[in-house]
Amino acid sequence: MAISRGAKVLALTSTGIALVSLDVSILNVAFGSLLTEWSTESRRELTWIFSGYNIAYAATLLTAGRLADVYGRKKAFLFGLLLFAFGSALCGFAQNPEMLIASRIVQAIGGAILSPASLALVLPEFPVERRSTAIGIWGAVGGLSAAMGPVVGGWLIDLFSWRAIFFVNVPVCLVAFAIGTKLLREGVDETANKHVDIIGAVLAVLSVGLLTLAIVQSEEWGWASATTIGVLVASAVATVLFVMQCRTSKVPLLDLRLLQLRFVTAASVGGLVFSMGFFAMIFLNTQWLQAVWGYGVLKSGWAILPGPLMAAVFAAPAGKAAHRYGHGKVIALGCAIFGLSMIALNVFVTGTPNYWTHFFPFTFVSGIGIGLSISTFSSAATAYLPHTRFAMGSALNNTARQVGAALGLAIVGSLLTAAVADKNLKHGIHQGWGFVAGMILLAGFVMIVMFRKPTADQLATAAS
Repeated sequence: MAISRGAKVLALTSTGIALVSLDVSILNVAFGSLLTEWSTESRRELTWIFSGYNIAYAATLLTAGRLADVYGRKKAFLFGLLLFAFGSALCGFAQNPEMLIASRIVQAIGGAILSPASLALVLPEFPVERRSTAIGIWGAVGGLSAAMGPVVGGWLIDLFSWRAIFFVNVPVCLVAFAIGTKLLREGVDETANKHVDIIGAVLAVLSVGLLTLAIVQSEEWGWASATTIGVLVASAVATVLFVMQCRTSKVPLLDLRLLQLRFVTAASVGGLVFSMGFFAMIFLNTQWLQAVWGYGVLKSGWAILPGPLMAAVFAAPAGKAAHRYGHGKVIALGCAIFGLSMIALNVFVTGTPNYWTHFFPFTFVSGIGIGLSISTFSSAATAYLPHTRFAMGSALNNTARQVGAALGLAIVGSLLTAAVADKNLKHGIHQGWGFVAGMILLAGFVMIVMFRKPTADQLATAAS
């Protein structure tokens, strides 16, 4: 049976997202090896291999989405692949923490360029009624890749060294680039002025970058410190100026009319709240398995895997159901399943390791809820957009979710820091699970209240 063109494009662009997602989580297992090579005195400095990546990725997304719409999604995707490969190679050759941190920022910018472009390349290959399913598959690949990070990373480090987790990206990116040059069709916003609002781009980077910086550094600086407050105020000022610039510019970096679309606004707000809980959950579950139950890196990776596997299984059917019954209803159901499973885990888990009765059932069920929700947020935000706004809409949604991820991790990180100081890590993780459940249930509520299906005119525009 011949593989359709849409399926080929989906497979290729999903490869790029898989690499970006994998590289976020795979580095967790390399941290100990990096400390061994560069001494434990580098611990605080080395945390910037995570923070620097997150800040650069979040800050670049909006600008990358606009550039992709103006100059071409294919060009953006292919350039992002090459930049990601270049950054990965630099990471692999890094001789000190400073070089690794700088190389990770190069990686992050490459990932931010290819991410909105990849989804924008997929959407035109499918009719409107099938886009939610395609986005479900696209998102499932990314989610499963992130979950496989600890397993793949542990295996590569055991066989080779921590450098292998970066070098492995290079041949995959180059093969994807070679295929993409022939397979992908260029797509641009034909109505767009080729001029890019440089002032808006700078303000967008400052707005999101400073906000993310304040969030990821809050544990070290303190939420009430003058430094944190000053950075947050600077971010707020940059945000106000950015909105003003978008309102007055003839070629705004972000078309504010997107925010008038209820499905875009609901998916962005709900996605931010959902990401606060989702990424915090991954961190907390790993901490419980390793710090409380004493699991090793590989064993904890395999223990967590059933959840992402179920998410991958349910993601594509969730997209199909969302198109039929409404994204708000499907996401709300998924959030209810996910949130209630976290409440149950919080109630029934004990400090005595018993995986099959006290962890597996809850991670399995939560995976179903995640599968119904996580990719459906993306399709809710982008499936019904006009083709000229695919990359910009994807960038807006991804930016909101990236900020949510940083905020959620900062909050649970603070909870665990306080718990460790009180010598009661288990209590801190239980508090964190309560926070996760609350955020996930709130995300479902947001979608029920805010989400509205696109109108007939909006559907007609999306299909044109």
